[in-house]
Amino acid sequence: MSKIKSRDRRLYNKDLAPTDPKNKTWGWFEIFNVWANDVQSLFGYTLAASLFLTYGLNGWAVFLAIILAGFFIMWLVNLSGKPSVKLGIPYPVFARASMGVIGANFPAMVRGIVAMFWYGAQTYFASTAVALLLTSLTGSDGGNSVFLGMNEIDWISFIFVAGFQVYLFWQGIDLIRKFLNFAGPAVYAVMIILMLVIWAKAGGSLLSEVGNIFSGVGNYSGGSFAAFLAIFGTMVAYFAAVVINFGDFSRFVKNEKEMRKGNLWGLPGNIFLFSFITLMVTAGTVSVFGEAITSPTEMVARVGNLGLTVIAAFAFFAATIGINMVANFIPPAYDLANLMPSKINFRTGGLITAIAGFIIGALWVSFISKVGMFPFVNTLGAILAPVYGIMIVDYYVIKKERIDINQLFSSKKGGKYYYNDGWNQKAFVAWAVAGVFSVLTVWHPSLSSLGGYAWIIGAALGTVLHLILSGKKSRR
Repeated sequence: MSKIKSRDRRLYNKDLAPTDPKNKTWGWFEIFNVWANDVQSLFGYTLAASLFLTYGLNGWAVFLAIILAGFFIMWLVNLSGKPSVKLGIPYPVFARASMGVIGANFPAMVRGIVAMFWYGAQTYFASTAVALLLTSLTGSDGGNSVFLGMNEIDWISFIFVAGFQVYLFWQGIDLIRKFLNFAGPAVYAVMIILMLVIWAKAGGSLLSEVGNIFSGVGNYSGGSFAAFLAIFGTMVAYFAAVVINFGDFSRFVKNEKEMRKGNLWGLPGNIFLFSFITLMVTAGTVSVFGEAITSPTEMVARVGNLGLTVIAAFAFFAATIGINMVANFIPPAYDLANLMPSKINFRTGGLITAIAGFIIGALWVSFISKVGMFPFVNTLGAILAPVYGIMIVDYYVIKKERIDINQLFSSKKGGKYYYNDGWNQKAFVAWAVAGVFSVLTVWHPSLSSLGGYAWIIGAALGTVLHLILSGKKSRR
């Protein structure tokens, strides 16, 4: 790894600098656990269950759509991860090559703001697992609401989760890596235990219910092919946030081979295993409770077994903390550091994220969940789709995988990535045009049916427009 010759205070600090080779210690197992933690959330379980219960497709067709989506996402992250494996730089620094050394701040902060909102929401969701545990152990429901729609147990749980996350990131990326490596396998072990408990209660009727679900449950108005595409698009949209900033993780990987192996097992392999367990457990709830329960916490509460509750609460807590670290903490920590490198480092950026997330999570029950944040964060997420296409086509086609690492940290006029006062105007024009379409899919009724395809189409439009506007010339 080449050393940075120019250390422009506006663009450089040690957290943004290329990873030292001695710190590139991640292998395929770490990458596998990045994806394991990304899918093993309470929302991830509910999503996986709904794919079998909503679209009216044969179970094999659902699995095929899920696995194909896994391979497609793997292809996307192999493309976005390779430059950071090679150069050792996080997403916002890589974005400087295509968006400009100053212009990269804009897409970086959009990604950061989206992550901050979800960080707060997931912090609250993780606290519900702790509250479930405390309620089961103490026999108290926490009483009536005392403040902002949460009772005493809710607040104790929420503050504990928020504090635990601060402790985790304050110790640095290595402890986060260790936590992800622990949480991924541990949550799978607990999910398998949950599956076996439900299976034992259901008896022989479980396989019968699996057969019923496999025959096709629900009714999708667009027909079978449209349902297949909807499942595919939904899975891509679920992982889209991490696809764009995957370099934040791949920068620590030993080599590209390890990254690709981790993505293979962590995406198609991991998605298949998680979906299979979810299918079995959901079928078991139909047999045991007479209805399909897609909420893990509701399921555990109905089982009414203290031992299972303790184990499940631990799993839900670890899983939700895991996805928060992967999708919602590390991105804004780097994005904020990129905004003001001389004043904000990884820890400071993480602390800002934690404070913002605490406020959002504290207001979740009383305000945000009622008003709704999804149109807002979905709009921000939509305008990020073209950025992925722009970054990838710029690196692989326009620059032919050649980047001057020192110029990424230089704001001198005439620098290779300084472009027009630090902004690549051609890239921003491509982004603006493609972004209009992406945003309209969120707000315009006639395009709302596109659903999860919006990210794919937005990324493709960004790719094509940037290639047309930039031509074949490259500023290396």
